[in-house]
Amino acid sequence: MPPPKGLAGVIDQTRGLLDYVEKHCAPAVYTSELKYICVAGRYIQGARLINNTDLDIRDTSSKNEESSKSAYENSSTSGTAVPTIRARFIGQGYKQVCGKADVWGDGVVPEISAHLDGALNISLDGAYHSPVGSDDMLRPWYGSPSVIHQWVHHLLT
Repeated sequence: MPPPKGLAGVIDQTRGLLDYVEKHCAPAVYTSELKYICVAGRYIQGARLINNTDLDIRDTSSKNEESSKSAYENSSTSGTAVPTIRARFIGQGYKQVCGKADVWGDGVVPEISAHLDGALNISLDGAYHSPVGSDDMLRPWYGSPSVIHQWVHHLLT
């Protein structure tokens, strides 16, 4: 799906590609011979840029309300979780794709944008977007040995 239109602070980073696909490509057709598998990473939860003033759509139906250790830190004054600069920056990237900053994703693509209705949708905790900047221990990507075994077998069935 293309990013929502008319949402403050959202600029279509796909330059209209997702809008074109939605308008001109046939929807997914599911048959016994054809399966769709969508793999998404849950590496970091984004955060709003400025709390209470950043106009984005809140996702209150999230199936996972936990806070990422890498995305939030405890405030020494209030004892509450405060988004890190990194989570806020990544959240702005997520917002450009799906219209929401405070969602989970792989550091580039929001999880909700990586899934397709009717497909086998797989979410991988801790999976980072790219082999660039990844490592097999702290920031594994989809092809890392610790991650690939969680989804690659679906390609062979």
